[in-house]
Amino acid sequence: MRVFRVILFVAFLSPISVVGQSTDAGKSIPTLTNLGADNLYVVGKLWGYIKYHHPAVTNGCLDWDQELLDRLQMLRDQGSRDDLINEIDAWVEMLDSIEINTECRKSAAEVAESRSSAWIADTDFVGRRLSRRLQDIDSVQSKGVGQHYVSLRPGVGNPVFQNEPDYSTVENLDWRYRVLAVYRFWNIVEYWSPYRSLIDSDFDEVLRYHIAALYSAEDPDDYVLALMMLTAAAEDAHTNLWSSIKERPPNGIAIAPFAIRFVEGKPIVWKELDVDPVFASDETSKPDGLKVGDVIFSIDGKSINQLIETWEPYYGVSNESSLLREIGRNLLRGDEGRVDLEVDRNGVRLSVSAYRIDAANVDRSTSYSNDLVGGSLQKIENDISYVKLSTISEADVAQFNEHVQGSDALIIDIRGYPKTFVVFSIGQHLFGENTHFARFTSADLSRPGTFKWGEPIAIPPKEPFFDGHVVLLVDETTQSQAEYTTMAFRANSKSVVIGSQTAGADGNVSHILLPGGHQTMISGIGVFYPDKSPTQKVGIVPDLEVRPTIKGIRAGRDEVLEAAIEYIQSRSD
Repeated sequence: MRVFRVILFVAFLSPISVVGQSTDAGKSIPTLTNLGADNLYVVGKLWGYIKYHHPAVTNGCLDWDQELLDRLQMLRDQGSRDDLINEIDAWVEMLDSIEINTECRKSAAEVAESRSSAWIADTDFVGRRLSRRLQDIDSVQSKGVGQHYVSLRPGVGNPVFQNEPDYSTVENLDWRYRVLAVYRFWNIVEYWSPYRSLIDSDFDEVLRYHIAALYSAEDPDDYVLALMMLTAAAEDAHTNLWSSIKERPPNGIAIAPFAIRFVEGKPIVWKELDVDPVFASDETSKPDGLKVGDVIFSIDGKSINQLIETWEPYYGVSNESSLLREIGRNLLRGDEGRVDLEVDRNGVRLSVSAYRIDAANVDRSTSYSNDLVGGSLQKIENDISYVKLSTISEADVAQFNEHVQGSDALIIDIRGYPKTFVVFSIGQHLFGENTHFARFTSADLSRPGTFKWGEPIAIPPKEPFFDGHVVLLVDETTQSQAEYTTMAFRANSKSVVIGSQTAGADGNVSHILLPGGHQTMISGIGVFYPDKSPTQKVGIVPDLEVRPTIKGIRAGRDEVLEAAIEYIQSRSD
């Protein structure tokens, strides 16, 4: 359902369809009738609404999954919308008769966003009698009740999705469990994702599409791929099928030992990765093989555009930058052995080969960040201190003040995920007064789909203070905690952000279990600047945009770092 309009050379990318077709082996994939699909769509919306609103369910008095599993086939097979609504109405009437026992339960702020539930008043959709029941439930819910399936993590506020069985011991999950997976994930995003309103696709159509896709996914491998597409529909780089991430296309346990990065919209080899010498062969580094600076046009006869068009629907990403980052990291994955490539090498089109070896024997750590080689604390010339967060340790943090003493400027490289949380331990030395840098939204348990503004988050000052220029370096590897750190340090009046669009995925994560023992997660709290401007999907917008170039990569230059040094020197003149 999601479409990223990513232009790579000339390609327009769109997801592939998996519904109502045949498998490669030629066996028929079961498909739903139009009426059956429509019935399951209506059930999915109503089941999710009741799950988070009706006291008999929110208090934990019923196993709501089992209630669904017991009725789903009957509801699917209703002969008309009226028949379906009558059955659901009788179901809700039964719930209304349950005496609410508070022992069943297992566990005035400004509103930032409130999801509309106006559809429950649509009598064409749910009928008059059921509509009245749902509105009565909504009225009770607004008074505040417990949530059996959701709580908020103390001190943070992101949702915890508890009491959700993963059905990992159920053999051969039938279509009911697969449809349950769609219902569970879709309704969690619908009611508990702080970024639900940022999804570009029509989210109701996402529900319709994936009901059919998961219903048809009888083979376990097809089920995993269908779940990947479902989770990717959340358009959040935190949201992938993490329990099966190695099966995300291109699958395979081997990789050619090179780091690939998209530069100027093209995949370029920008560094060679270290290989365990015990497992390296003469073939992995052939003189006529792949080299740093090569721009890849095809792999085993398939163009990069074709490959991305096939893989993109399975990648949970927030924006184009994070999509190309993830595709680049996986571009050379596959089966062990030789892989043939067509590349551009300094303007000459060549056919070369590389060799994939077991990824366990390749050190990929340096491919997850684009920062400066060397230690976490370095000096660039005599008056510029450099701090790299991807490798920073508590011991490095303890040496921070000594490291920057006497420097006129500080470069903090956040082109990678911080090894240590330093927002306050380093940040407190960058501000002479209490300074606000972020604001959160969190879910309201008594009003599912509503998110409240929290108070602004501030960094308290602590001597000694660094009073020079601060340059923050960011790019597509800057995600989540790295983005939050950038927001904090950016609040310094002498700071500037240099680089390119970040991954656009921020907020403490909340884990979700899915049938079959699978796991995903969502960004659980909304992260905004103090003025309530967003960071999700847009990422951290740099003050000075600087991107690497193919020419620069081939020359071994770090053009983003060079721009930072040039900026500092221009302020010193």
